Parts: sequence; C-alpha cells; structure tokens
Amino acid sequence: MALFYRFLYYLQQCVATFPDQHGHRRVTIRVRDSAPEVTRVRKPQTVVVDDSRFMRGLITDLLDDAGVPVVGEAADGAEALEVIKEEGPDAVTMDLEMPGMGGIEAVERIMDEQPTPVLMLSAHTEDGAEVTFEALDKGAVDFFTKPGGEVSMGVSQHGEQLVSTVRSVADADLAQASRQTEADQQRQPASQTTGGTTEAGLEPFDDTRTVLIGSSTGGPDAVEQVMSELPAGDCRVIVIQHMPEAFTARFADRLDAASRYDVREATDGARIDAGEAVVARGGCHMEISGYSSGRIRVGLIDDDLGLSVDPAVDVTMKSAAETITDPMTGVILTGMGSDGADGICAIQEAGGLTVAQDEASCVIYGMPKRAIDAGCVDEVCDLNEIATTIRELVP
Repeated sequence: MALFYRFLYYLQQCVATFPDQHGHRRVTIRVRDSAPEVTRVRKPQTVVVDDSRFMRGLITDLLDDAGVPVVGEAADGAEALEVIKEEGPDAVTMDLEMPGMGGIEAVERIMDEQPTPVLMLSAHTEDGAEVTFEALDKGAVDFFTKPGGEVSMGVSQHGEQLVSTVRSVADADLAQASRQTEADQQRQPASQTTGGTTEAGLEPFDDTRTVLIGSSTGGPDAVEQVMSELPAGDCRVIVIQHMPEAFTARFADRLDAASRYDVREATDGARIDAGEAVVARGGCHMEISGYSSGRIRVGLIDDDLGLSVDPAVDVTMKSAAETITDPMTGVILTGMGSDGADGICAIQEAGGLTVAQDEASCVIYGMPKRAIDAGCVDEVCDLNEIATTIRELVP
C-alpha cells in the first residue's frame, strides 16, 4: 500500500501542457489524487547583521523559534564579511544604517567576495526607500521594512512574514539576480517620446491595449527592464509590485525615468490614458473601477480583504477582467507565493492574453509557476523576451 501511495504522489506531480490552435501553451492539466502531499520546510542557515544588539537578539529569536537557524551575528558590515566567510550561510539579513561599513557597501562587498542572498532590513520611510533601492541595485535580493523605526519591537508583530521572506530569499537564484543587476547598470534610459520604434525594433501599440504586470521578490529590477523595453503608443500599463507604501512612489519615479511612459503612483480616482502607467500604492489594494473610450479609472481599497499581501495582483487583474473591454495582456514576473494566478485566469477567461516569466530567468520561481500550473498562461518566456512577447502576442 505504501508503494501505491508513493506512485500516486509522483503521478500527482506530472503536468502536461498542450498547444492551442495558435501554437500557444495554453492548457495545463495537473493529475490530482488523495494521497498525502509530502512537504519539506526550508531551514536556511542565516547570519543576522545589525548594529543594535537588541535588534540582533529579536531577529535571531524570531528566526530560531520558527526553525530558521541563525549561525552568526555581526554588528557592522566589516564584521559581517568575516562571519559570512566563516559560516557560509544560505541567507543574510542586513541592516542598512550602521556605523563603519554600512549595509550598502557590505552588500557590494559580499557580492564581490562571497555571493550570498541578502535581505535588507529598512526603515519604513521615504529616505529608507531611497537607500533600499540603492542596496537592491548593488545586488540585494529583497527587503523587509522595520515597523516602528530602526530599533523597535514592531518587527515581532510581523515575525511570520519575516521568516517567510528569509526562506524565500535563501532560495533565490543569485546568478540570475546578479545578471539583472548588471543589466540595470548598463541600461540606458528609454526615449521619452511616445511614438517611434524601440531599440529592439518594436513598433508602438495601435490597438488600445492595457498591460497589467504583477511581481514580487526580484520584481523591481524585472519590471524596470520590461518597462524600459516596452513601446508606448496606444497602450496603458498597470504595475502591481508587492511593496510597502513608503516605497511605491519612489519605484514609480524609477520606472518613469527608465521607460517611455509617464509613470506615477496610483491615487484614488486616478485616470490612465495612452502612454501612461501607474504603480499600485503599497499598503492597500487597487481596482480598476471604470473604463471608457480607452481611459482607465482606478480606485484604492483600504479595507482588509484577508489577503497576505497588499497590493494584491489578483485584486487588480480580476477587476480589470470585469471592467476593461479593449485588448488586455496580463504578465506575471518573478516572485514568491501564488498571488496573480487567479487574476491571470480571469484575464484569459475575459479574452485577454497572458504571459509568464520562465524559471531560468526568475529570481524566485513562485508566482509564475502557480500561474502556469493553473493552465492560464499563453506564453512562457525569458525575461529578455517579455517586452517583445507582449507586443507581438496579438489575437
């Protein structure tokens, strides 16, 4: 009997994907059974870096209690380099502001000397957002905001989220993250004109299209690359990136500088027309509340919807599927978790086209995998091909 259930378990993992009449990978079927699923909890060895002894102890206790072993601690960047060399951890939590060698310099040195996935711990402020993006540019995989300031018990109220994020960061494809960082450093700002072809020869959109992009861990760099390569024309872009409230305005500024679109952080009642884009505000959800003659109206939802993330990709994509009557393309990029899978299915059911980033180019292959497994993705492609696929994938 045990061998029978083992056979059923392996059968459950089998996934078949069939092309539709256009040659797109459109239908995914998963064979299911009632056999118990075997899961293994990730226990990444971690080094905690913070100049506050209190914060080091608090973070260490939160991780240790959740089964994430802390194998070393450090009070500044220089000490962190030594501990990392000695312990060879799977992940590092890194404070930004420290005396001596701070977090940004430490991340750069770690990536040069002993590449290790780094999670930045940042103050929940606009100033914190600025330096956090700089740390991501240097190679950090993701960031976690400290509620209540640099030294605060507030982190303990979000212990489960911290533990989940550390586990996710430890699983990151660091080689891919490094490639994205190098590409970002070499990328030239896109032409700000709404007409004309892109450097890759992509023609402007001409079909009143709306593109919705959802992402999480590894997303800031990935979204920036896609936006920098995407032609404008008769197109509006909606970006939903898992990110705290103090950070999304700064993220919108970065996308505005990198792309051909006029990008801003979403506000309640904002309208988006051709050649414009919005970034969902952190700390709340965003819905498409109206659509008329190619013009989108968005609304912000402050209510607790019982979801694990805000903004949630599913909320925006589902409302878009219900409201927008012109051509749509839904895109799921790198990120942990399953957010976006239901939204992508809603877009496809409404007649929209759907794209997911492939495993090889993802920093975290979570959200794209869930969307693909749901059977609602038309095209799976490398990050470098996403913009081209969006433009060329037409009904």
